[in-house]
Amino acid sequence: MIIFVWAQDRAGNIGKDNKMPWHLPGDLQFFKKTTTGKTLVMGRKTYESLGKALPNRKTIVLTRDKELQLDDAEILHSRDEVLALAKTGEPIYIAGGAEIYRLFMDVADQLIVTKIDAEFDADTAFPEVDWENFSEVAKEPHEKDEKNKYNYTFYTYERN
Repeated sequence: MIIFVWAQDRAGNIGKDNKMPWHLPGDLQFFKKTTTGKTLVMGRKTYESLGKALPNRKTIVLTRDKELQLDDAEILHSRDEVLALAKTGEPIYIAGGAEIYRLFMDVADQLIVTKIDAEFDADTAFPEVDWENFSEVAKEPHEKDEKNKYNYTFYTYERN
């Protein structure tokens, strides 16, 4: 199973200068809860933006760079290698960036997205989704509070 997990603003933006343009502790906690103990696949730029593999997750970096070596993450070089791993029955969580989401869009089984009720200055948007292929199966709204400056909602969609 291929599962996308990401956060976006109202305009579908996901990043600026290889970082998220917002700080939303509620979303970070949700991401941690959703992905802890799971396998995360991300591109090299996303890995570099984090600075290291996230704790308590199997981290796989997908890159074309055959020379790249990492101490805390496995490296794969092709979409087919990731799909072979998914065929073992292990759920694969795709954690970005935009190029990696685009690469796996046609095989995504589930989409888990945090939609933030605000717009941010950004240089990267989430790739186009054909929403006719997905149905909403869960929705969890959250109001802004002292820790979270914006209203936000967790959505889960499954492929029809």
